[in-house]
Parts: sequence; structure tokens; C-alpha cells
Amino acid sequence: MDLVVEGHTQEARSFFHTFREDHELMHSRDLQKMEGILSPLHLEEMELAQSLRQNKFRIKLCEYSYELLIQYLQKTQALVVLGIINEHITFEVSPGQSSLISDDSDVVALIGTSKDLAKQINQKEVHWGLLEDSVEERMEKALSDSDKTEAEGKDADTEDNKKRSSEGGKQGGSHKKVKKDKLVGATGKNMKSETSMVSVAPRVKPELTLPVMPVEVEQSILEDLRNRAQLNNLALPSVSFYTFLNTHNGLNCSSISHDGSLVVGGFSDSSVKVWDMSKIGQPPKTSSSQGENGPSQGERVSTSDEGRKSYTLFQGHSGPVYSATFSPFGDFLLSSSSDSTIRLWSTKLNANLVCYKGHNYPVWDVQFSPVGHYFASASHDRTARIWSMDKIQPLRIMAGHLSDVDCVQWHVNCNYIATGSSDKTVRLWDVKTGECIRMFIGHRSMVLSLAMSPDGRYMASGDEDGTIMMWDLSSGRCVSPLVGHSSCVWSLAYSCEGALLASGSADCTVKLWDVASSTKALKMDETKGGSTNRLRMLKALPTKSTPVYTLRFSRRNLLFAAGALSLGS
Repeated sequence: MDLVVEGHTQEARSFFHTFREDHELMHSRDLQKMEGILSPLHLEEMELAQSLRQNKFRIKLCEYSYELLIQYLQKTQALVVLGIINEHITFEVSPGQSSLISDDSDVVALIGTSKDLAKQINQKEVHWGLLEDSVEERMEKALSDSDKTEAEGKDADTEDNKKRSSEGGKQGGSHKKVKKDKLVGATGKNMKSETSMVSVAPRVKPELTLPVMPVEVEQSILEDLRNRAQLNNLALPSVSFYTFLNTHNGLNCSSISHDGSLVVGGFSDSSVKVWDMSKIGQPPKTSSSQGENGPSQGERVSTSDEGRKSYTLFQGHSGPVYSATFSPFGDFLLSSSSDSTIRLWSTKLNANLVCYKGHNYPVWDVQFSPVGHYFASASHDRTARIWSMDKIQPLRIMAGHLSDVDCVQWHVNCNYIATGSSDKTVRLWDVKTGECIRMFIGHRSMVLSLAMSPDGRYMASGDEDGTIMMWDLSSGRCVSPLVGHSSCVWSLAYSCEGALLASGSADCTVKLWDVASSTKALKMDETKGGSTNRLRMLKALPTKSTPVYTLRFSRRNLLFAAGALSLGS
């Protein structure tokens, strides 16, 4: 860049190409941007070039490496190298062994705005607990009450058995019964210990006015919670994979409802299609337009393929659809598009209800809050926005990212949202104030997916390189990197009790990671002052040739996944 400023463009080009390979691994995107610098004007216009020239790089070294460097500089009298070091580099010398670049994302970092800002922001307090008086909490209380009554009943039974055995009679039978009761009690304890990650989490008050949950919806959720499968590193989930065929590269996004009964696809031709899993394979019904808005707003369509693929077609967007998501109860659907709008659809009426306009550029992602009614959007205009279904203007605008906001995710208590960006950072925002309260730095490429743990303490983020990072929201630090994917991580999902993390990637695999035992080990390491270890991958589930677009754990802990068959590779 100094050569370009001095007007030596040709020499700058040859220097760039000579040393490019050395930095390809960590800074490929930055190199692509810098390749276009051909004149001093380009340097003035580019934010990256300005930050590189104005700020210093901090490089972490162990004492031994630092001493070797000093000895080399003294022996060779390399004045040019010494000048570059003094002008552009600050060394942070640490005792002990040096850490690998792959393990520590902070080994080489640019000192300046982002790092200093992150330190300043991350001092703010985060209340990461669950909502007070949630359905899950009521379920926990009901289960504990029923356990107490069962335990009392069992105590009475064992006393009766003891009396009978002392009186004489069927001693063997009574001993077997007592042993069986003990076994049942032990398995019950194990089941409860798995859910403890969520039940131990602190409770917080909501900052938003939450909608009232209908009684029938609450009953269905309670039924799902009662029948929930307990998952751990030994009990892995069943997986149901929905594959889209003959999409001709037109499918941009996909999403699955909480119970897996509905699947939506957003397409490049501006259409949104919803499949009802219960109706697939049934004979077709006569197609009729539904809703008062006419066929352009919502239309029931059956394909001519002997009715094998009936779906509901939603038309209204005027550009490719990049995101679609169901409300927690499946009665509404949101879609966002390159036409810079978000549309709300009714799955009951098969009609478009509202068109939300506020963003100035394409909207890459939209997500309903865990309680419904509120939703968040992420856009190319570098902002995230919070909306409510009953207002056409956004309630909050979150501005601060230096590039596109690619993905957005709600915290489980609805008081915070997280955003992932092309500027390689993840931010956590307070919904009430619209203020950034956490900034997570460590990714080396654009962040494409986010997931919150059920207890609200941890967050996982996946990037374009295939790296997944798990963050502690309270401290703002990276807990552990998850290395295993070879391409973009498009989707992440925690199991309902928080024991497992599932990741879906463009490398056509779903991977399952052991979160519960790893976080326990990390807590032990923190108390001992040890170093962090990587999370353990439990299983890799490859598809034949289907990149994984979306993942969803149902309330009963069944894992749903979806993707479009890709025959190109």
C-alpha cells in the first residue's frame, strides 16, 4: 500500500503476488479486496485499507520465540524489517508454550477500533436466564410434584414389603419389587440430571410485553414436553431429512415448523411454497384460490404429477426470497426478499396479511421470537430491526455492523437478539434499548448461522469457512471452537435440554456435537485454571449429495433437516 501511495503500482502488484500465498489461509477475503487497489484514490475509498494503514497489528508470541526474533534482528542488522516492526506491529509476549493459530483466533489481531470497542462493550451486564413462569418451568414443577407423590407411594410400598417379609411369605418377590423400584428411581434421577442444565438457569423478567398463549396451544406444548426424548452423548436423536428434488438451483432457503408438519421453501422466482407433510402422497383436490386478496396473494395449487406433490403457493414478493420462518405455533409464516420487504402470511387462510417496509436493501434473514408476535430481520443495509406483527414500522433499529448483517437469532428470554455479519463479528443487542451489549470477535470469514442454548447462557455461530464457535454470553469469550466441516455452516440447532448441538453444512453433512459433557469439563478447567478443549464430535451424518439448508429440533427432540439435492458436484 505504501508503494501504491508513492506511485509504484507495478512494483506493488509484483510484491502482492509474491507474498499472497503466505496469507491465503487466514485473510483470503481481505486479499480479494486488496487486489483491486491500483491507485491512491482506491486507498482513500477503502475502509479496510485505511484501518490497516492507521492501526498496528498485535501478535502473540511465547518468550522463547520473541528472544529468537530479537537475536535474529541483532545479528542480521535488518533495519528495514526493524522499521516495519516498529511502525506496524506490537508483540504481546506470554510465558509458557505458544498456542496454535487454529486454536487461538486472537494470535494475530488488528489493534484499533474493533478490539478496543469490543473490550469496552463486553463490560456491560447480560442477564442470560430464562423467562419467569414459562411453560417449561410450570412443567418442571408439575413433574417434581408428581415425583414427590410417587416417592411417598413407593416409601409406603417398601414399608409394606418389609412387614410382609418379616411375617414370612413371598420374600423373593418382595425383594425383586424393591430392586425394580430402585432401578426406576435411578433412571428417573438420570433423566432429571439431563434437564438440569435448563432448570438450574436463573429466571429473568421480560422486557417486552408478551402475548397471551392460548390454552389449547399450552396443552399441546405440555404434551410434547411430557413425551420428550432425553438426549445425551449415548442417546442420539432420530433424524428426519426432507430433500427437495428438481429445484434447478432455484431454492434459496428452507424452514421447518416446530412439530415438523410443515416445510417451506423460498425460491429465486420470488415464490414461497409450503408443503404439508400429512397431505403428501394423497390424491389431489381441485385447486381453488383462497383468501380475499385473490390468486396473486395466496393460492392453493396441486401439481399435475398425479397429485404426488401438493403444496400451497404464496406469491407477492418481487424478487428472490432469501429467508422464510414459521411462528412457534405454525399459524403464521414470515418471508424476506431482495425486494427489501418482509411479508407475513397466514397458513390457515393461505393469504398475505401484511407487507413490512423499512429496510433499504435486500433482507437476508428473518426470525420469529420464541413467543411469537415479535420478529427480527437482518439486511444488506448493515442493520437489524425488531418488529411486531401489529405494527408496520420497526420497533428498534440495531446499527453498528461494518458490513451486511447475514443472520439473526433471538435469545430464549426474548430480551436480546444476536446478529452475525460479513464483518466477521457477532453482536448481542438489548431489545429494550437497542444497544449493543456484546461483541464477539474470532471468526475469519462471514458469519452465516447462529443458535442459542436452551438455558440462554451459550451461543453457537457458524461461518463460511466451516468453523463453529461456542460463546459464553456472560463473559463474551469463545468457549470452544468446533472444527469438522469443510464448507459453509448454514444452520445450527441445540437439542431441547441443551446436551447436543447439531450443525448443517454445504459439505452435505449433519454433525452432532457433545455440548453437555464439554461444558462440564470447561467449568472444571476454569476452576483449575486450565486451558479450554475443543468440543467432541459425536457423529457425522452424510447425505448423498444434499447440502443442508436448515435444522430444527422439535419439542419432542426429534431432529428435522432439509436441503435441495445438488447434482452438479
